[in-house]
Amino acid sequence: MRCLDGKKGLIFGVANDRSLAWGIARSCHREGAELGFTYFGEALQKRVVPLAEQLHSDFVLPCDLNVDEDIAKVFQAVGDRWGQLDFVVHAVAFAKKNELSGKYYDTSREGFRVAMESSVYSLTALCAAAAPYLRDGGSVVTLSYLGAERVVPHYNVMGVAKAALEASVRYLAVDFGKRGIRVNAISAGPVKTLAASGIGDFRHILSWNRDNAPMGRNITQEEVGDAAMFLLSSLAGGITGEVLHVDAGYHVVGMRAVTEEEEAAFKSGNLE
Repeated sequence: MRCLDGKKGLIFGVANDRSLAWGIARSCHREGAELGFTYFGEALQKRVVPLAEQLHSDFVLPCDLNVDEDIAKVFQAVGDRWGQLDFVVHAVAFAKKNELSGKYYDTSREGFRVAMESSVYSLTALCAAAAPYLRDGGSVVTLSYLGAERVVPHYNVMGVAKAALEASVRYLAVDFGKRGIRVNAISAGPVKTLAASGIGDFRHILSWNRDNAPMGRNITQEEVGDAAMFLLSSLAGGITGEVLHVDAGYHVVGMRAVTEEEEAAFKSGNLE
């Protein structure tokens, strides 16, 4: 028997086949889940519908997570089609591109509001709407990043938003805990996605993580997908309020790795 046989889940945030949400969807489908998807805008509809069809899903709905009426319509559709569902994946974040450069203290009031509403409150609103439809023992997973814990160049207001998202995970875990519904986050290492393309010097971030992670590489979309599938399944039945790092161990590193050339220079006394 597969981990998610007979389970039904809704995935918010697939943008294209490079999305971490798509990696999660594929892992969940492989393990037997029946999936529904949402999209925001016509451009994404054209991408998401064919992807959903690859996983034998025709349950694809429009949704702007900043509009309560849109969220309500999605879960009404869930009720009409499934009655209840077993899990929800929140893989949605947004900040204005101009806020992801320069100094953090130059963040505009409007830019701060947009980042927090789109990236943090969207999870809270989604959970509030999902509550009547989530089966007891269900699960919610969202996506975070190390910029919530440490300063990452150019991440700026999104780092603050991700910190608030992780705090929300803990509060939501308590809200849902008595029903056995678990709420967790994955702090994923950098992966080339549409969202990541808006971060300045992202290629440098990728190479820095690769060179300094204990495993000496970057992670894959599939690894994030499998980790999320684990958290969504009964295999993680005792885990809630957690932020699971899937980053090849980068989050444990306190300073950059010394290269072989630098080590040789140290030993020869040519570098201090």
